[in-house]
Amino acid sequence: MTPRLATGMLVNALIRRAEGAGGGAMVLAKGDATAGAVLLLLVERGANPRFIERGLGPDGKPALIPAGPRDFEDDTAVTAYWQRRRNSDSDLWVVELDIADGERFAAETMAAN
Repeated sequence: MTPRLATGMLVNALIRRAEGAGGGAMVLAKGDATAGAVLLLLVERGANPRFIERGLGPDGKPALIPAGPRDFEDDTAVTAYWQRRRNSDSDLWVVELDIADGERFAAETMAAN
């Protein structure tokens, strides 16, 4: 078994890196600090919402995987999606990341951990 950083530490690192790079990040829901799953809401200047989550890729290694619908009618649909996920998994972290090229940015911090 490969050692992994505790989820709380990983989320904190992501937030600090985002703020250091001129972006923003906010915890929308706090999950289990040790082993909770992470759902990222990626936006760029508050627009173009999309979700990715930390999981296992086809090779069995940690990866970031697209999640949720591709298109949302409005902000309430975005919130409703992550709240439904959170209702079914109370250990789930939900983090909004507002930075250009959020997928790449998140992968640099999270995929290898």
